Amino acid sequence: MALSALALCSRALLKIGAQPVASLDEGTAEAEVAANLYPAVRDALLSLFPWSFATAQATLPRLSARPTADFDHAFQLPVDFLRALSAGTPGSGRGLAYRILEDRLHCSAEQVVLSYIFRPAEAAFPPFFAAALATRLAAEFCIPLTENTSRAQLLLSQAEAELRAARQADSQQATPRAIENFPLLNARG
Repeated sequence: MALSALALCSRALLKIGAQPVASLDEGTAEAEVAANLYPAVRDALLSLFPWSFATAQATLPRLSARPTADFDHAFQLPVDFLRALSAGTPGSGRGLAYRILEDRLHCSAEQVVLSYIFRPAEAAFPPFFAAALATRLAAEFCIPLTENTSRAQLLLSQAEAELRAARQADSQQATPRAIENFPLLNARG
């Protein structure tokens, strides 16, 4: 089965002993709980960590309206934006002072390159993230569908362990960042 919102919700439902759903709008209690909780849980887990599969960079379009105070320019955030990681100029994805207000990034630079977390399609989720998400969904679905708080607590603990393992697996997919501008390193020469 191709990875989709429906497949992830069905996995979560199976983990709590409920029937999987054929559609998120089929009208059953399981489908209603899944349809209402899935988007928020997915976005929360994506936003928690700078996942390599959900990290992007974009040059932001500058808006004509100027900010009221503190910064010289406003830039439009991408449509799929979930969380900012850093802002920089072309050639360097970090180093700028900025503030996000509403759906705009305020900054004094003329151009901005934003490193950010976005919402990828479920088919792009690696297995380690899909497993952690399905377990977290099961924990969230458990109380509304089974009213079993002890099972929900157990699933939440299991989801936290799977999330730690997923973060570790994801963090091993890049060269570790060097420590920069640290006063103790500079003092040692």
